[in-house]
Amino acid sequence: MINREDMLELTRRMTPARTSFTRIAGCYVDADGDFEGSFNINFLKLSPSEKTKNLAIAKTIPFAETNTKLKKYEIQPENQKAGSMWQLLMALRDCELKNDALMDTLYDIIMENIRITTPYAIYVFHDNYDIPSKATDKERLGESEEMFPYLICAICPLVGEYEPGSPTSGFLFPAFDERTTNLYNALYYSRDIGENHPELIDALFRTPPPMPAAVQKETFESLLGETLAEDCSYHVVQAVHSQLRDMIEEHKASKEEQPLLLSKGEVRSVLSSCGVAAPHVDAFEAQYDQAFGPEAGLSPRNLVDPKQLEVRTPDVTIHVNPERSDLVETRMIEGTRYILIRANEGVEVNGVNINIADSEKETANV
Repeated sequence: MINREDMLELTRRMTPARTSFTRIAGCYVDADGDFEGSFNINFLKLSPSEKTKNLAIAKTIPFAETNTKLKKYEIQPENQKAGSMWQLLMALRDCELKNDALMDTLYDIIMENIRITTPYAIYVFHDNYDIPSKATDKERLGESEEMFPYLICAICPLVGEYEPGSPTSGFLFPAFDERTTNLYNALYYSRDIGENHPELIDALFRTPPPMPAAVQKETFESLLGETLAEDCSYHVVQAVHSQLRDMIEEHKASKEEQPLLLSKGEVRSVLSSCGVAAPHVDAFEAQYDQAFGPEAGLSPRNLVDPKQLEVRTPDVTIHVNPERSDLVETRMIEGTRYILIRANEGVEVNGVNINIADSEKETANV
């Protein structure tokens, strides 16, 4: 997990007056994926306005929502050998981006492994952060404990001629963990967690990307249906939706900076409290590891839509206010399954208010 305070410590210095950035390099890519030129300059030589603009781009990566849009990746020992991406990143960090041949290699790897159909820029920043020591009460003592040299790479769509917009992807290497350097981890940023460019993640870190939110939702729904068997009723699914929705609202109200993630054990507790029989909970837990990974945490926001409960048949879709899900029930009537909606107030069909009682009387007289 990424400690939000570590990221805030880095971003607090990303102002023109306090920055310790040493260099910025980058290249431009056209809509066909072809290289259109590069630059490599001392950051301190930028004008004040250019410093401000570029610091805002760099800051987007570490300032992103931790453990959701900004995630940590471990680089395994077998991926740290000669000729590896890890060695390239280490060399770029050590040379402070001054080796153009190494920069071109990085650009080529990114360009070959990202699917963007509009012009974009790759910006890379180098920083030497002098980590101040802090007392146990977190008060700054002033003396330096160590240096933290690191890279930030930002991939930005072009909003004008050679004018980068806000980054859509990027990474920070190495990781900054508990106020110290972690050479064997990197942080990857994706503005849209549903489009995290898995090919690029694999090329950079040689590790599988996290499951996209939409796939996580589909997998969770499928797993519920398969393992709960006869327990998978409207009442149970509605109760699970309600509990996850309450968790989302409570987390939002608490203003907790760390994202809400549920462990396998916490998901098990939710199912049990919703009336799922123990054998079916065990079956869900047994398949959880294969579906998500034994240590994977699930975000409730990826599993349910807190704004609505959806009831669907092959021909009918009903969207229900989750606060009034009690108005819907399922029932077997004379051997036929029905979804019943209690209509206490006005009912509209194609925008027309209808009278259910009159409709039934007319039907009976036909």
